[in-house]
Amino acid sequence: MKPRKIPMRTCVVTREQYPKNELLRIVRQDGHVLVDPTGKQNGKGAYLKKDLEVVSLAKQKKTLERALECPIEDSVYEEIIAIIQKEIERK
Repeated sequence: MKPRKIPMRTCVVTREQYPKNELLRIVRQDGHVLVDPTGKQNGKGAYLKKDLEVVSLAKQKKTLERALECPIEDSVYEEIIAIIQKEIERK
């Protein structure tokens, strides 16, 4: 039996490739920006490494705003940080 292919995605901040399950997908859908934990929602998506330093860099340099081509509210960044902190606590 063939080994299963692992989908790879690129973090918009670090420009490094990781398996899809190690990244968090952020989606622009009808002008709204959402966090997509399932990775399956419709809309333009961007991937972020699940690391608090990467999130702060994305906010500081507005990398996500450029990738999704729209402004991002602080509440979205807070939601991303909360999700990452839950992931860290599970490990």
